[in-house]
Amino acid sequence: MPFDTELFLAGPLREPKQMLATQEYGGHLSIHDDETAAKLGFAAGPIEGPTHFSQFVPLLVDVWGTDFLERGCLSAHYQNVCTEGDRVRAFVARPLSDGDRCVRIWAEKADGKPVLTGTATIGPDHEASELDGRMARLRPTERLLILEHLRVGMKGAGVERVAMDFDQNMGALYPFSLEQKLAVITEPSPWYTREHGAESPWGRAIIPWEMVSVLAEHSSTQAQFPVKGPAVGLFADQEIKMIKGPLFVGHPYALEREVVALSESRRTESYWVRTRILDGETNDLVAEMLLNHATLKESYAGYRDRGQM
Repeated sequence: MPFDTELFLAGPLREPKQMLATQEYGGHLSIHDDETAAKLGFAAGPIEGPTHFSQFVPLLVDVWGTDFLERGCLSAHYQNVCTEGDRVRAFVARPLSDGDRCVRIWAEKADGKPVLTGTATIGPDHEASELDGRMARLRPTERLLILEHLRVGMKGAGVERVAMDFDQNMGALYPFSLEQKLAVITEPSPWYTREHGAESPWGRAIIPWEMVSVLAEHSSTQAQFPVKGPAVGLFADQEIKMIKGPLFVGHPYALEREVVALSESRRTESYWVRTRILDGETNDLVAEMLLNHATLKESYAGYRDRGQM
């Protein structure tokens, strides 16, 4: 190539919808509730971060074809929250050569304010991702309070058996169904639907990328990680990697969780959990999710009681 200028694909401006206003965990509403968000300094309840993942999928299928749906990886650091009414555009840097297996991704609001930054890679041999780099730069924690009983290497209480059907309400953490999500998803596809899913290359409906996060996280309380509360958290970093994808509507899966890192900032204590998604019939590893649960210190009374806020 005569130039090394970074060129990029840009998607249309979209208005992702808020679907977690009534989300509950630990006996209280989450940061996605407007009142709870306001108490913590947010203008309104944020839209869940992985909602934006859908906006990247058409761009990455343009880059790597349907191979991306089978063995692609989206790895993102969330920078600024979006609320209902915000318009967001996704960007993907074009590979400089046919052999490039990693590209830069980012999303911005209509006014240019950053939403997320990260990488997309294609397997089976993935290059280092955004979160690989961020985890490598984590500094040892000094004195955790909310997470003081967590340890790196701690595993969930047991294997979680899950599935996602079209009309299945996904529970207190995700009080909506796939059918309801598909009614408002920013990037609809017939391959996601009950009516036309059989027309996909895999002969059945596939779970949208952003809903893989729901499949992997809706049963997370079963892991019984000893996080103190009540406290309010949000997603700070997230990666979804397909190994033998895509994932299918109505198919059984098994989840295994492990705490792989602990970290701290001025405002948060964080635990990073890797969730392995196995085929419930063959036990093959089909996907993984890495998620940084950032718990807001100011939302936990213990910090004020100890004069630490």
